[in-house]
Amino acid sequence: MTDEARHSSPRRRTKATPAGPGLEIRRARVRLRLLAVLGMLGFVALGARLTDLAVLSSEPASAARYVPKPGENQTRRADIVDRNGRLIATDYPKVSVFADPAEVIDPGETATALTKVLTDIDADRLGERLARSNSRFVWVKRHISDDQQRKIMRLGLPGVQFRTEYHRIYPQRALTSHVVGYVGVENQGLAGIERSFETRLAAEGHYDGPLKLTLDLGVQAVLREELKKAVERFQAKGGSGIVMEAGTGALLASVSLPDFDPNHYQRSNKTSRFNRNTQGSYELGSLFKVLTAGMALDSDAVKITDRFDAIKPFRMNSHRINDFHAKKRELSMPEVIAFSSNIGAAKMAMAVGTERQEEYFRRFGLLERHPIRLNEVSRPQRPKIWREINTVTASYGHGIAVSPLQAVDAVAAAVCGGPRRPAYLAYEAGVETPLRLAAVDDETAAKLRWLMWLVVAEGSGSNGKVPGYLIGGKTGSADKVGPKGYGDRRLLSSFLGVFPIEDPRYIVLITLDEPKGDEATHNQAHGGWTAAPTVAKVISRSGPILGLPPADVTAERWFKDRLLVGEAYNGRLKKIEPSFAAISEEGWNRTNWLQPAVASPAGDEGCGCGVCLTPG
Repeated sequence: MTDEARHSSPRRRTKATPAGPGLEIRRARVRLRLLAVLGMLGFVALGARLTDLAVLSSEPASAARYVPKPGENQTRRADIVDRNGRLIATDYPKVSVFADPAEVIDPGETATALTKVLTDIDADRLGERLARSNSRFVWVKRHISDDQQRKIMRLGLPGVQFRTEYHRIYPQRALTSHVVGYVGVENQGLAGIERSFETRLAAEGHYDGPLKLTLDLGVQAVLREELKKAVERFQAKGGSGIVMEAGTGALLASVSLPDFDPNHYQRSNKTSRFNRNTQGSYELGSLFKVLTAGMALDSDAVKITDRFDAIKPFRMNSHRINDFHAKKRELSMPEVIAFSSNIGAAKMAMAVGTERQEEYFRRFGLLERHPIRLNEVSRPQRPKIWREINTVTASYGHGIAVSPLQAVDAVAAAVCGGPRRPAYLAYEAGVETPLRLAAVDDETAAKLRWLMWLVVAEGSGSNGKVPGYLIGGKTGSADKVGPKGYGDRRLLSSFLGVFPIEDPRYIVLITLDEPKGDEATHNQAHGGWTAAPTVAKVISRSGPILGLPPADVTAERWFKDRLLVGEAYNGRLKKIEPSFAAISEEGWNRTNWLQPAVASPAGDEGCGCGVCLTPG
């Protein structure tokens, strides 16, 4: 074969002009074009789906993907502190767990896994909620522990997420429960200070610092401890206690038993959450005799030197008024109060008259709802038509029912004289209760302080004495109304103490619901035997906390100088006994007391009791 023939052979011509590389390039270009088309189609499909979700879907766009932020829709509540800055309530961040059902792959398995950590949740019920929910947000559990959060995170469950919320805690637990109240699951105030000061505590957008209360946690703890001992000792259904600054109206302590832990208020019942000091309306019995004496002296219907025949019961139509421990003799006006005579109180009230009695009750703040800044406040119960028989029974605390808080305020108005502010709970501009005009004049107030001193020194309140202090007080024992009226031996026993009585600074009231006497009280359950010694213990322990020095040795002179001691025949016991009366009207002139300035923790100045008595 010639060279020409070899060069013209088809096989050799193919080798000489290779076509492989060009074909591969063309194929690569085709593949790239195909991938580009497919990518464009994917983007078009994704855009169409997004458009459907955002525009065409019936579900709002904002709900399409709900991912709460930490603290979203919650504002930190302000702390609550006592007058000395000690913490009562504060917020603490807590983690909650929720799920987005659209991202949960298997609702049943997810629920089962979660309930292995959160053992108090029902797996089937949670699984149904995750499977059937039309929203993008389902709570699993609010306020879980750090350990539970870590365990859930390790599960790696799609659609399960966490949210940080504020959780209200009360480090004092039950100590201030009825006053401070509690909040709901959304951290909103539901009771007590938490509810009535909701705007201040949950102020959005700014934080004004803690809300400062008038409470003193030291005094509060003493009051609760002694009241609890009394309730247990005398097997009472419950009890209440109040400590108040007489002149300023600031509440230092307020306790109602039974009480509850506001950290777990859901576990308590209505009885435990009932605030006896403000929600309860009670016939407080002989405590009202102080007010009856005040209106009788202030109106000049009765003189402190007057005497009353208490040999026989007082009668009005078919009604007969008796004394509990009748002396069956003539009683001086001071003895009516010291020995708690119903007969003498009824006769003083009749001297005052129905219209004037009603007017004085109004001055004392007993005929209207108390203005204290709490939602849990009852209205007093009074006769619709004030008749003479109502005048008589109201003179010794029956037929009119008020809260213990109202009783404390009324007595403060009576023994202080001068304008004063009713009880309040917070040192906050613009929230104090308004000033009330003087209920009685200064001279009447001084006489009432002397009468209350006599109750403790020589009368029914002798168990209220406290070594080192001069105490004034008044016992109260009221029959409770039952299905068949009065007379079933169920008592509301009380004692109200004022200290130091020579210059009143504080008022303490203890009430016990249906106490039972014991061997030490000779089975007596009345206020002089049960509530009076409880008040004495509260005063002896809280006085030093409040920085109150012991009484000057000469302080008692002013009181004793106005006391006349004699003898009288007790018609019931058939024996001679000591009798007590007051000096003439001339011994009560205004030169006997001054007006020193006393600064309160709130910074305002004023006398401890409006008009202060100075021994002279």
